[in-house]
Amino acid sequence: MQSDRPGRGKLKVPPALSDKQEWATVGSRPLHATMISTAEAPSMSVDREFTFTTRDFARVRSLIYDRAGISLHEGKQAMVYSRLSRRLRDTGYSSFESYLQWLEQSPSQPEWQEFVNCLTTNLTSFFREEHHFHMLTDWLKARGSKPTRIWCCAASTGEEPYSLAMTVAETLGLHAPVKIFCSDIDTNVLTTASRGVYDANARGLSPQRLRNFFLKGKGAHEGSIRVKPELARFVEFRPFNLMQTNWQLGEAFDVVFCRNVMIYFDGPTQRKVLERIHAVMKPGGMLYVGHSENFTDSRDLFLLRGKTVYDRV
Repeated sequence: MQSDRPGRGKLKVPPALSDKQEWATVGSRPLHATMISTAEAPSMSVDREFTFTTRDFARVRSLIYDRAGISLHEGKQAMVYSRLSRRLRDTGYSSFESYLQWLEQSPSQPEWQEFVNCLTTNLTSFFREEHHFHMLTDWLKARGSKPTRIWCCAASTGEEPYSLAMTVAETLGLHAPVKIFCSDIDTNVLTTASRGVYDANARGLSPQRLRNFFLKGKGAHEGSIRVKPELARFVEFRPFNLMQTNWQLGEAFDVVFCRNVMIYFDGPTQRKVLERIHAVMKPGGMLYVGHSENFTDSRDLFLLRGKTVYDRV
C-alpha cells in the first residue's frame, strides 16, 4: 500500500550485477527452490503476553485511520495484536496502552512508520489480474513511441511494477520512453521491491519471461531470481502516503494502477483519493483498479471503460 514519513528521494535500486559467480541468465533447465512460508499465524491463546483491551483496539483503529486512511473492522483484533506485539517487544514497552500513548505524544516519532508497516496488507504476485496487462499492451501499441508515465500506487514487494515493466518491454522494447513511478506506504516492502530478488518458483512468471527478464542465483543465491538491470531501469520506487495532501509527483500520468487499495478505505476516503488521482492524471488517461472495486458513483471523475478499467474524464 503507500507514506507520510520523510523520503521524497527515490529508493535506490542496487547497482548493476557484476558477480557472475552469484547470478546467471536463466536457462532452460528447471529452477528448484525451497518455498518459504510467509503465512502469519497469530496466537489466539487466552494467556497473552500483553493485555490488549477493547479500548486499545479502538485507539489502534483511530490512529491507523488518521495516519493512513485504513479502516480496520472489528474482526481484525487478533491480527492487530499479533503484528503490534512485535513492536512492543522491539521498543521495550510492556503494554499497548503505554506504547500507543507514546505514539500519540510523538507525532514525528520514527516508530510511526513501523506502526504503519505492521498494519498494511501486502498480497501480490506477478501479472495478477492478467486481463489488465492485455489491455495495457493494446493501449501501448496504439500509443507507439510517445513518452509515457505510469504510476503504480501500491507497489508492495515489486511484482506489480516489474509486471508493468515486462509488459512495456515486450510491447515496445527495452528502450521505450516509459517511466513507471512506484509507491507504497510500507517502507519495508519497498526495500524488497528495490532489490528485485524473488523465489525462483514465484507465481505468474512463464519460462520465457524468466529467461528474458531475470538472472538465476548461484551459490548462496541458489533458488532465487533477480530482475535484470535493463528491466529495472523502467521503475522508480518511493515511499508515498495517499493520505498526504501535498501530491508533488511531477508531470501528469497517462496510466495509474491503483489496484486493491481502495478496499481498505471508507467511502469518504475513497472519494478523496479518487479526486487526488484525477488531479494528477492526463485527460483520457486510464485508471486500473482491483476486481472488487467499483467507482461508477464517481462518473464525474472516471468513466468505466472495461472490466475494472476507467477513463479519466
